[in-house]
Amino acid sequence: MSEMPKIDRQREHQANERTFLAWLRTSIALIGFGFAIARFGLFIRQLNFTLTQQPQEPAPHPFFTSENLGISLVIFGIITLVLAAWRYNQVFWQIEQGNYQPSRFTVWVMTGFVIMFGILSIPLLLLRTKVPSSSYRLPNQPHSRNFR
Repeated sequence: MSEMPKIDRQREHQANERTFLAWLRTSIALIGFGFAIARFGLFIRQLNFTLTQQPQEPAPHPFFTSENLGISLVIFGIITLVLAAWRYNQVFWQIEQGNYQPSRFTVWVMTGFVIMFGILSIPLLLLRTKVPSSSYRLPNQPHSRNFR
């Protein structure tokens, strides 16, 4: 097999690094979204308790909670980072040996997991308990309609 020109190898390695950095940004976004979703669920429960002064009823289904979805996204973000580093290293050596083989496997895995997390988030949106409108007053606030 003929030796690949040095400038072509350099371009391929730079493209490989850019691809790795894109996967890195994706994993950071997944971890960030997971953290935000988990903490937002806690914030909503605290806000509900502050407004109603009553503990929140248990979730309709204990599996479909924002904490579980958030933790799952964080774990998936970490796994994505590990897979990205593995794929970067694999492509690096394929470029060096001159036998690069594209793989769509990671694209399909990522697509499948993002679809799964999207579907799992639907119950969080649909099963959210409603806070009665009469409880939207601050504690110790008089019930008077005269706001002057």
